[in-house]
Amino acid sequence: MGKITGFMEFERLEEGYKPVPERVKHYKEFVIGLDESQAKVQSARCMDCGTPFCNNGCPVNNIIPDFNDLVFHGDWKNAIDVLHSTNNFPEFTGRICPAPCEAACTLNVNDDAVGIKSIEHAIIDRAWNEGWVQPLPAAHKTGKKVAVVGSGPAGMAAAQQLARAGHDVTLFEKNDRVGGLLRYGIPDFKMEKTHIDRRVEQLQAEGVTIRTGVLVGKMPEGSKVTNWAKETISPEQLQKDFDAVLLTGGAEQSRDLPVPGRDLAGIHFAMEFLPQQNKVNAGDKLKDQLRADGKHVIVIGGGDTGSDCVGTSNRHGALSVTQFEVMPQPPEVENRPMTWPYWPLKLRTSSSHEEGCVREFAVSTKEFVGKNGKVTGLKTVHVEMKDGKLVEIPGTEKEYQADLVLLAMGFVSPVATVLDAFGVDKDGRGNAKASTEEAGGYITNVPKVFAAGDIRRGQSLVVWAIREGRQSARAVDSFLMGFSDLPR
Repeated sequence: MGKITGFMEFERLEEGYKPVPERVKHYKEFVIGLDESQAKVQSARCMDCGTPFCNNGCPVNNIIPDFNDLVFHGDWKNAIDVLHSTNNFPEFTGRICPAPCEAACTLNVNDDAVGIKSIEHAIIDRAWNEGWVQPLPAAHKTGKKVAVVGSGPAGMAAAQQLARAGHDVTLFEKNDRVGGLLRYGIPDFKMEKTHIDRRVEQLQAEGVTIRTGVLVGKMPEGSKVTNWAKETISPEQLQKDFDAVLLTGGAEQSRDLPVPGRDLAGIHFAMEFLPQQNKVNAGDKLKDQLRADGKHVIVIGGGDTGSDCVGTSNRHGALSVTQFEVMPQPPEVENRPMTWPYWPLKLRTSSSHEEGCVREFAVSTKEFVGKNGKVTGLKTVHVEMKDGKLVEIPGTEKEYQADLVLLAMGFVSPVATVLDAFGVDKDGRGNAKASTEEAGGYITNVPKVFAAGDIRRGQSLVVWAIREGRQSARAVDSFLMGFSDLPR
């Protein structure tokens, strides 16, 4: 390693944030990344640990000790080459990945983990600034045509890998812009969409044809999923026109809360609320945008999507924001000897929480109440875990004022339309049934139709989507050519 004793000499340095009063006035990114000297010091903390658990803690198996060492020695050009060898889009993961690699860091056993995510962030930002990120078109074409359905991180990664293997790739997206939930689920203040746009330009320069506003199959009537498709195309047409079809859609079916009063106006899924603000940020004009201005907002769901609703509501100018989580409050410090190198259960406070939010744990919503058909509040009760089940605690009933309720309780499955249209078998959770273990990998029961990403594994992380996109691309390439030189 660059400095054998670095982990004993230097403390972890977190990326900084711009002040709350400044950042809540806009939707731009506000993270202050590491400069070159800071990145060198942080990379010096990487131990010569012998067995780098971080490599396997990272779903894309980033070669973390190697790029840390290169940063320490100032070899940033080779650092980005090492990073790109496993990860197509480090600017996505360097901003919004929760960094399971850091949880697996050997130093994390009894000290603060190496700041892997912040170093990754610094490498890719410098690479773009230096002009090192360039299109890599295939030297030879195979004559094979592949349709990739869904342009989130899984679809983008798969399309890029397949194009670099020499195939003619068409990327289909039902929305008006590429990116999936990166585009319309992640707020701009966490990841500005220019990062997606320049990757789209790279994909096109590498030969990927992109068709937006195209829905494969039919959207079910009454669907709550935001959809801006202008045309449709049948699965039969794709199967006729292409040698292979890869389904990489998301798990967009939001978990609902079927309690009394659910039909009151003012209760919305997070994915009705968040995409609208992203479209406005992009310059679109929306009629009757869902906004939190001057409202008492209740966010039901304690995960990242709920946190995104908190940050967006504060930027709208909400009177108050309260976030409910049905599970008990986790410990502030994890039990490292019990959990390392796995992802620990501990209290996580996001930048959005710091901007203003009351967090309530072990709270279950019993009923929505309203007046003249519009929500005015909700009734709750505290719960506790007994024999593996959440049970209500008598005498803890409470009523909260609410003008806007946002349901952010996760996603249960893909919207079934595409899978049903192709006739793809589903597992018990409604995801596409396509094993990664069997020969060929990622292939469904339908000939030459593959599935990867959230549509196959269910709601997950951006880094898992990139992994599945890369691996499924290899499976498709092997299916078409009989072998594949693409990385696993």
